[in-house]
Amino acid sequence: MIDLDGVAMYVSSTDASGVVGAETQLWFRQRAARVWATYGGGGVQRGWLVGRWQGAHLHFRYVQREAGGAIHAGVSHCTAERGANGRVRLFEHFAWTTRAQQGVNVFDELPRARHTPDAGDAT
Repeated sequence: MIDLDGVAMYVSSTDASGVVGAETQLWFRQRAARVWATYGGGGVQRGWLVGRWQGAHLHFRYVQREAGGAIHAGVSHCTAERGANGRVRLFEHFAWTTRAQQGVNVFDELPRARHTPDAGDAT
């Protein structure tokens, strides 16, 4: 389990059926195995995810308000790795629950200080 508390990430690769993109940033918080985040940018006005680590996999549910006003949701499971540069990379396998598509996105830790601008504290 990689500690995601305070990690800011961007979407480095997006699936054709995804809505997130290079402009989307995610801000993570973590307490023990519980993980939550807010995200936004590009096609997503505002999004939230909540989940937990189960062994080496992160499982979560997400909901997002898209730039056009539609609200969509889904489930994801991720594997994580830490690169030679020390930054975290998540491979997200997602399935929409409000659409018929599924796919894979890749999130990479931003190369700057860790921060959480308004991720909230669910302790």
